[in-house]
Amino acid sequence: MATLSAIRALLGESRFNWADPAPWIALERELGVEFPADFHEIVDAYGSVVINGQLYLQHPAPHLLHDLGTMIRRDLEFWREEDMAEFLPDPAGTNPGELLPVATATTGEMIFLRVPEEPSSPWRVLVQEMDSPSWTLYDMTFGAWLLAYLKGRDVTLCARDRAPGGPTHEFLP
Repeated sequence: MATLSAIRALLGESRFNWADPAPWIALERELGVEFPADFHEIVDAYGSVVINGQLYLQHPAPHLLHDLGTMIRRDLEFWREEDMAEFLPDPAGTNPGELLPVATATTGEMIFLRVPEEPSSPWRVLVQEMDSPSWTLYDMTFGAWLLAYLKGRDVTLCARDRAPGGPTHEFLP
């Protein structure tokens, strides 16, 4: 995928390179949703990492301390609470049109993927700022959003102050 090549060029070579589909299959079966190919490919390449000391991505492998399934279950419960649901434009969940939490940031943002209304429709990225009741929907795939972030573009998260020497990543156990 061209996006992964561009991400590797900016972020550095990935070392995780997961090949076993079993954790994805189990998580997708549990949630009733199939993750978009670009998200799957990026997370398989890098695993559970913190990017620029700010953005946390997690892999679904259950032996990891920081696994995607645990994060999603916890965050879905949090965002479904009545007093938190009002801060999102759509319900948190895995049904068409709902928002699936997939990443967090140390600076207080939550990154969601909007589940497409139709199977042929593209996934979109929504970033919710925890320190304010605002959110921004990006008309781009996760890979395009991450690439924009790594290039220092304004995608709600600010990379320039976190990575003055260029994008970095660090593996999480």
